[in-house]
Amino acid sequence: MPPAIKMAEKNKIPHRVHEYEHDPAALSYGSEAAEKMAVEEQRVFKTLVVSLDNKELLVAVLPVCEMLSMKLVAKAAGAKKAVMADKAVVERSSGYVLGGVSPLGQKKRLRTVIDVSALEFSTLYVSAGRRGLEIELAAQDLIKLTAAVTANVCQ
Repeated sequence: MPPAIKMAEKNKIPHRVHEYEHDPAALSYGSEAAEKMAVEEQRVFKTLVVSLDNKELLVAVLPVCEMLSMKLVAKAAGAKKAVMADKAVVERSSGYVLGGVSPLGQKKRLRTVIDVSALEFSTLYVSAGRRGLEIELAAQDLIKLTAAVTANVCQ
């Protein structure tokens, strides 16, 4: 069982796990998840890791159908600049492979910013720690588990 699911269970957070057959040829992991689970893309959230100007890593969680605004995520973190973190750095820090990075249960706990649109839904979906595995939970529970702040981080 991936650390993301263990974290939800340990904290007694109501959740549902959704598994689907991942297609290695899929162009977008998030869009594939939404399609295979028959869920609107706005409710499926991707986990991106950025590097701030002070070299701090930060987790950004936003709908799969949106693009991350580097300017807005930097502002939300109180930094001047943000860039996408290197793939190897992300995998080493999180303990997950790209396409399966979860905001939950990462090896190294990072500050987290969740797009404010998450609050519009009773539940949302994030990766549960591997491609083809999603965890559905309430936005407030995700915020609590990650000690996240919410902000508009989409372009």
